[in-house]
Amino acid sequence: MTTIRSTPLVDDTAVPAKARLLPMEWSGFPGRWAGGVSLVAGPLLLGTGVLLRLPFHFFYPEQLAARVEHPGLIAASYGAFAAGTVLLWPALAALASRIGHRSPGLALWGGIFGVLGLFARTFHVGVDHLAFQLADRQGAEAATRFVGETYGAFHIFSALNLAIMGGWLLLAIGAWRARILGRVRALALAAAAALPLGVLKGTTPLSVVAVAGLCVALVPLGVTVLRDGPAPRRAAVLCWTAAVITALAVMTVAGRVG
Repeated sequence: MTTIRSTPLVDDTAVPAKARLLPMEWSGFPGRWAGGVSLVAGPLLLGTGVLLRLPFHFFYPEQLAARVEHPGLIAASYGAFAAGTVLLWPALAALASRIGHRSPGLALWGGIFGVLGLFARTFHVGVDHLAFQLADRQGAEAATRFVGETYGAFHIFSALNLAIMGGWLLLAIGAWRARILGRVRALALAAAAALPLGVLKGTTPLSVVAVAGLCVALVPLGVTVLRDGPAPRRAAVLCWTAAVITALAVMTVAGRVG
């Protein structure tokens, strides 16, 4: 009987860095670059979304009216908020990974609750988008009436409302106990739990405090994460930038096609 020997997989680490098209270092998931960029960009985008809707009243009738009167501004506000929400998941993964070295329990549950909370907020973003499309086509009054009639409808993500708040609190405690954040910045991270949840939520003073705390806690940490290692070569930066832009363009076109 003939024995067939399988060819071993090529070890990419044995290939010189200059010979790789897209050189990459492995520092755990989500990695230094994805985690660091998310820690910086996520809170800033979230804060941008909150501040752009600051001139308008908090409750949904005024948010829908603002959409009809200022469609570009409201689209930018809710778009930035949605992008920041999605970008925060690698940030939470990176933060939980660091906390886990000293406080694994808080890292595990804080990370799980935090990401589940982001899922719930992303669901709310989808409802916001549908309501805005209704306002664009049938007017703010019709959209307000429809949202008012369906506002309390049950959905499975309602069970995650406590996770939206609890995840930030657990991560703040874990980051302080693991000495990743000092007391002030840990309290700032905990303030993120005060960010209002639900659909078509405008900006309140608590919203501003919450996103400001998120920026104070996570943006400097993101800068630290990005600096925690060798700087990439210019060619690698250009290659990765081109690859990311191309991937985003292809996914956007494919998504529009359906």
